[in-house]
Amino acid sequence: MPVIVVANPKGGVGKSTLATNLAGALASAGHAVMLGDVDRQQSSRQWLAQRPAQLPPIRGWDIESAHVLRPPKGTTHVVLDTPAGLHGKRLDAVLKLADRLLLPLQPSLFDIQATHAFVAALRQHPQGARLCAAQHLGLVGMRVRDHTKASEQLQHYLAGLQLPVVAGLRDTQNYVQLAARGLTLWDVAPSRVERDLAQWQSLLAWLG
Repeated sequence: MPVIVVANPKGGVGKSTLATNLAGALASAGHAVMLGDVDRQQSSRQWLAQRPAQLPPIRGWDIESAHVLRPPKGTTHVVLDTPAGLHGKRLDAVLKLADRLLLPLQPSLFDIQATHAFVAALRQHPQGARLCAAQHLGLVGMRVRDHTKASEQLQHYLAGLQLPVVAGLRDTQNYVQLAARGLTLWDVAPSRVERDLAQWQSLLAWLG
């Protein structure tokens, strides 16, 4: 059962957007998907509660007690969203579970600085180093606007990390509008989100 973790200690980089749409892509392909998070607030449940029942199912954790969370029986793929400020024992636990780690960041100086520090810490962490060595840590540019100075700076920075850059997702209201209804790119007519779906193909190919 592959576990795909979406992580960056900085808040507001697009972790939940990436995690929910990845879960939607896997569900639309017929997989039994669980979308969860390691935040005590279990914020992913708020999004799942909005999701129409007729769509390909995405499930949350089975909560057996306040301290025991398990994937539902029959789950084939797990997507884990993570909170801002991820570090210490919680980071250790997440990295131990991860088969793939997706690291989203936006084209801003603050995102780049925070991501630089996080990647450096991952390379010093036994499990993070495992993911880096296997090229199982993938970088995702979020809210990228083509032909802008910020986009050029982001591309230059990413090239220097020597890690896979698996996608660059454009700045569009499609993600915001769909999220408000518990939807993903794969839950609406492809013609409505054709450009966005195309940007996901390299990420999905990297995941295999």
